[in-house]
Amino acid sequence: MSDRAMEARQKRVAAAETLTRLPWPDQVNNGEESDFSGFVANYSKGLPHDKVGEVEPAAYQALLRALSTGRPDDFERVPQGVRKARPFVNPQAGLAFAVEGPDPQALTIAPAPRIDSARNSAEAVEVYWMALCRDVPFAEFDRHPLACKAAAELSDLSDYRAPRDEGEVTPALLFRGDTRGDLRGPYLSQFLFRDIRYGTLCVPQLNDTVPEGKDFLCDFDSWLDVQRGLDVPVPKPSKKERRYLRTPRDLANYVHFDALYQAYLNACLILLDLGADVDSGNPYQHSGNQQGFGTYGPPAVLSLVTEVATRALKAVWHQKWFVHRRLRPEAFGGRVHAHLTGLRDYPMIDGEILDSVAVKLTHEKFGSFLLPQAFPEGSPMHPAYGAGHATVAGACVTVLKAWFDESWVLPDPVVPDAKGTGLQPYTGRDADRLTVGGELDKLAANISIGRNMAGVHWRTDYSESIQLGEAVAIGVLRDHLRVTNETASLGLTRFDGTRITI
Repeated sequence: MSDRAMEARQKRVAAAETLTRLPWPDQVNNGEESDFSGFVANYSKGLPHDKVGEVEPAAYQALLRALSTGRPDDFERVPQGVRKARPFVNPQAGLAFAVEGPDPQALTIAPAPRIDSARNSAEAVEVYWMALCRDVPFAEFDRHPLACKAAAELSDLSDYRAPRDEGEVTPALLFRGDTRGDLRGPYLSQFLFRDIRYGTLCVPQLNDTVPEGKDFLCDFDSWLDVQRGLDVPVPKPSKKERRYLRTPRDLANYVHFDALYQAYLNACLILLDLGADVDSGNPYQHSGNQQGFGTYGPPAVLSLVTEVATRALKAVWHQKWFVHRRLRPEAFGGRVHAHLTGLRDYPMIDGEILDSVAVKLTHEKFGSFLLPQAFPEGSPMHPAYGAGHATVAGACVTVLKAWFDESWVLPDPVVPDAKGTGLQPYTGRDADRLTVGGELDKLAANISIGRNMAGVHWRTDYSESIQLGEAVAIGVLRDHLRVTNETASLGLTRFDGTRITI
């Protein structure tokens, strides 16, 4: 082995040893579990519940026992609410370790908003409005009456944290993500519209559809059955009427059935097919007689963008089950319904959600104060915070932003036509400003917030989790750069707008 190779190897070993000695951070939740009796502010779906939807305390304690011991047998002893119930999704994944990038337990996210906070009310009002606006085309958000009402109420909330224009939530900014790229151009990212080149296949992004106006869990009996874990059949979308994504319901349907990293693998294939510039720190940008392949080339990034997905899932699964155990929006909707109909008194619920226009309109339309769900089974069988889709989005998009030149402008932007069956040129004022970095940030927000539009997640599930995924990806990228022979550096813009170099 050459002296140079030996020196490089010693540096990599020293760096790895340093990482193993880093102390794990304190994991802090918002205290609801101990502050409110009956675990009414925590995730309990799939456990036994009483007739008003509160978990049986002994069952919740059995879950806590399994989480504290980590023993597989204790997880098997956690009771289910009904016979042949849906299984809990993979709580033990949060106890896994990583051989590349940070261990799941080495990362944190901030405590979730509490149900007695104005911020939680604001997030709840938003998801109620998302449910009411499911069939409003994104292209009509800037003028549709429902979108205008939603923007007006969200503007008036005391702690709604989302993009604003001079202090106001305008209809054009409604339900958008938090980055600068989210505010440019159409609501949906170009990476959800363009054809995908899979070798000799060219795949148009025409999606299976579900019927407009069809919402679920709007009556208390069906809501209660699902809280107890009833396994509800999930109808398959129609393959006969396929179209490009054009409404929140379309996007919710996409994230109901997607493979978690598919949107980012697609984006990577699209960028490679377009011949997008790679980051200037890629060593083969400056080589006169070599090109990247297994390292710093197309096969490397195609595998890396999928590789970070499972690492992101393990990190967020630790947060979900072992730290926060935040209840799902559908469960909170049950608390709102119980309080407003007199089934239970929940004085801890912040008043802004109880007095909201969105909740009143929901009752007028559906006859209950429950949060209408886009999926018949409601949320998945794991806690809300953080979000799996959003953490994977943060990780995969971070890899792509590091790999490609974020400032590269996407040519010939498109939007769906009115029926969603074809594409047409996008000629808006930002048409020449839709960059790789901006549209990747937008893609992460679209997929993450699409879950909110389905009624299964909150805004902070998106905003905090993409940064968790980003931390996972940065750790993995650092490890990759340490073990290659080339001298390389990759720069990227983080979701908070700051620039870093790996």
